[in-house]
Amino acid sequence: MDILYLLIPLSVLLVLGIIGLFWWALQSGQFDNVEREGERILRGD
Repeated sequence: MDILYLLIPLSVLLVLGIIGLFWWALQSGQFDNVEREGERILRGD
């Protein structure tokens, strides 16, 4: 039962870290045009 005092805050920090990374990726334009990269691979410049 004592381990929950460690695991719950660690899991909350992990979730907040994942949300922060996802927000950073959205703000930096990582998902602006996802089709472009798929088409670039198929064309084979």
